[in-house]
Amino acid sequence: MKSLRSLLQFCTTLPLGEPVEFEYFARRSYLYPIAGYVIGGIAAFIVYWIASPALAAAIALGAVLLLSGCNHFDGLLDFGDGLMAHGSSERRIAAMTDRSVGAGAVAAGVVVTLLAFAGLQTATPIWASILIAEVCAKLAMSYMTVLGRPFRDGIHSYLHDRARPAFLLYATLLALPLLLLPVPGIVFAAAAGATVAVVTAMLVLSHQLFSGVNGDVVGAANEITRAGVIAILALL
Repeated sequence: MKSLRSLLQFCTTLPLGEPVEFEYFARRSYLYPIAGYVIGGIAAFIVYWIASPALAAAIALGAVLLLSGCNHFDGLLDFGDGLMAHGSSERRIAAMTDRSVGAGAVAAGVVVTLLAFAGLQTATPIWASILIAEVCAKLAMSYMTVLGRPFRDGIHSYLHDRARPAFLLYATLLALPLLLLPVPGIVFAAAAGATVAVVTAMLVLSHQLFSGVNGDVVGAANEITRAGVIAILALL
């Protein structure tokens, strides 16, 4: 239970009492998908009662951002600045870790949010789509934690050092309860494919541009995976 509380205190803004040591979660980072069930489940419950697709999509995305404290969205913005910077890995890292918000950050935030918002309006049912997308987003973070070689000390390196290859299997197993949702099997295959595709692309891109991964890249993977999964489900 301490590991779950530590996970949710890290990934959500839910009032969960006294802070639990981060180490409890760090040694079990494969628990990430559980945070996806909590965040996505709350958002799904809210939008289940909303008939307007546009309004439901906006509220669903707003809910997941607020429940996560925009923590991972901040990583997306930083990643956007690093992505748009020119020059060496050092210059890109400096742009990504700088506290100022540049044009790359704005572009990344707008593009990913628009993609998720537009896709969620046509992905039916919306409540199931946001739940699936959020669990997949957290699954991507678990994969990135295991596979992403850190380029500097920080939260990601702390989690990466304590992760084990078996965490990939454990995290995947935690995502399997999604199969109980009343949606066609092709939806889960498409969502899984989108998750793996985003993780692969983020690993390749980050190692080429930054010579490794940090917490911003992992947070960006969360946001991009959510949008990517939603887009795929909308196309189906």
